[in-house]
Amino acid sequence: MARQRLPNFCFEYVEGGAEEEVSLRRNREVFTRIGFLPRTLVNVSVRTQRCQLFGQEIASPFLIGPTGFSGLLAREGDVAMARAANIAGVPFVLTNVSTTALEEVVRRSGAQVWQQVYLYRDREFVASIARRALAAGISTLVLTTDSVVYGKREWDLRNFSGPRKLDWRNKLDVLAHPRWMIDILYPHGFPHFANLGDLLPKGQTSVRGAAAAILGQSLSPALDWHDVEWLRGIWPGRLVLKGVMHVKDAQRAVQAGVDGIVLSNHGGRQLDGALSTMDVLPEVVAAVKGQLAVMLDGGFRRGADIVKAIAMGADAVLLGRATTYGLAAGGQAGAERALEILRSEVDRVLALLACPDINQVDSSYLRRIG
Repeated sequence: MARQRLPNFCFEYVEGGAEEEVSLRRNREVFTRIGFLPRTLVNVSVRTQRCQLFGQEIASPFLIGPTGFSGLLAREGDVAMARAANIAGVPFVLTNVSTTALEEVVRRSGAQVWQQVYLYRDREFVASIARRALAAGISTLVLTTDSVVYGKREWDLRNFSGPRKLDWRNKLDVLAHPRWMIDILYPHGFPHFANLGDLLPKGQTSVRGAAAAILGQSLSPALDWHDVEWLRGIWPGRLVLKGVMHVKDAQRAVQAGVDGIVLSNHGGRQLDGALSTMDVLPEVVAAVKGQLAVMLDGGFRRGADIVKAIAMGADAVLLGRATTYGLAAGGQAGAERALEILRSEVDRVLALLACPDINQVDSSYLRRIG
């Protein structure tokens, strides 16, 4: 449904990975190598998937992770996603490159909103995002650490003749999607980045223009643990690092006073050939479980995938494409439907595993295959 509704350049932005998309495929294939070992003759007439995350109860063991350019997939896509998360009773992580101001997303959605941020060269801008998030009532900052340079996403090379300038083939394809044009472009044209402020030159804030290229230039390849310590020092709320893959970095995060980590290979969009997060989850859990929250993303499309991660020791799963497809297919209703599908699948898996409580599922219900 998303493919049918979106112009090609939008759908490939959602669908695509880096270079030969090895990591993109690996993120899905890893789940085929982990099998269930169900019990039987257990009363599962009453089941629950409610769990604790940072001492707060959430309705299901997942949340919506930060996905950029949602405003190109549905009108006010960030608000729509946050509202869907609120209805589902799970947190929503707002991307720093949203097309709706963070204050508006918090106010209009009623959701438990976390704010994602990059470590830009302009530290005062980062500090201003932290101040705005705190004033808006946001309790958690999510620092993305794996994007100091952009991965080589070759679909951009195919679809654009210049920085965010569509080639003629894609311009014609946009004209063939009038419903999308009315939803997204009417009456003010392409949406604008709402939270980047002075980081971008005047007139360059449209997602159609050079903003993405300028944003790339604003990211700091000098990012290191001193920057994490700086952010920890100015941010009084919970701090989560997204982009951790190595167990030594997870241990360093504990030393830095971080509250949680998200194991992530950026959905296969950065370093092609990187392992999947499910490959490294067991050793990270063994090293730091109980010292900080261990979350992960990458390739989660089914409730069964989520249950496997929780059984291996994860505290929660961040959803990316799964809910983005829903948003692209049907706006807020589509995102709500995606979350409901996953919730119902988690419930069904628990019943068929003969484990009525998500908090009781563990590695004894799993076997590695091959």
